Amino acid sequence: MAGQTNAPPVIIKRKKVVAGGGHHGGAWKVAYADFVTAMMAFFLLMWLLNATTEKQRKGLSDYFNPSIPMSRVSGGGDDTLQGDTIFAEDTRVRNATGGTAMERGASNGADRDNLAREQAEAQQKAVEKALFDRGGESNTMRQMLRHVITRVTDEGLVIELFDLDRTALFMGDTATPQDSTRALIGIVAEVLALAQNGIAVNGHVRSYPVTLTADPGWDLSAERAQAIRLLLQQAGIPAVRIQRIGGFSDRKPAVANPAAIRNNRIEIILLREDR
Repeated sequence: MAGQTNAPPVIIKRKKVVAGGGHHGGAWKVAYADFVTAMMAFFLLMWLLNATTEKQRKGLSDYFNPSIPMSRVSGGGDDTLQGDTIFAEDTRVRNATGGTAMERGASNGADRDNLAREQAEAQQKAVEKALFDRGGESNTMRQMLRHVITRVTDEGLVIELFDLDRTALFMGDTATPQDSTRALIGIVAEVLALAQNGIAVNGHVRSYPVTLTADPGWDLSAERAQAIRLLLQQAGIPAVRIQRIGGFSDRKPAVANPAAIRNNRIEIILLREDR
């Protein structure tokens, strides 16, 4: 019994087990969220610097500077951009009410291009309406207008006249217009008289076989453009409005097959005012 009372005490150690390991804690998530927030703020700042004018940036600076309640040149607006929005200038220009930079003649090239394209698109609608309203006048008129399409390019409004499979604009491989082409040019001239923009005339032809001793493409396309210029002037278009004519041979085909009859065409371009 004495031996039992002198036995050493039994010590039980309990180890605390952390499931998953310490690296699976949540602290990294907080750090990552802070990083994402900072990057979002950075890119927002970069966007604002690129999308705002000097006046608008001044308004933003005044808004976040507690020591200056309002800039001396502030417009007095209720918001951070002194009553303007980032897109206010573009909206004012479209509404013909002026703009912050536009009023000082400081519009950039993109604004001018957008306005010019909008004007060309408006002209396209007016020209299309004036042209294709004629299609209801008679069956002959409808047949002639099958040769016509319009589109807007960087140069301006293009009125394209092209050959059909069974109906050509010119007699054979010459620059002599068909009677129907003369009548069609008279209609086009009436529509062009609605504007005062300059005019360009381009001639295009299909590819000819390489077996020919001389390629007629260059001379023929230029001669056809000249013939259309003369018809426009005879129909009442002032010569001063003709800015240029050009013959492009087969270098700019309208369809994939360079020898297709569809590539025989005339482009009458109502030029943009800044061209």
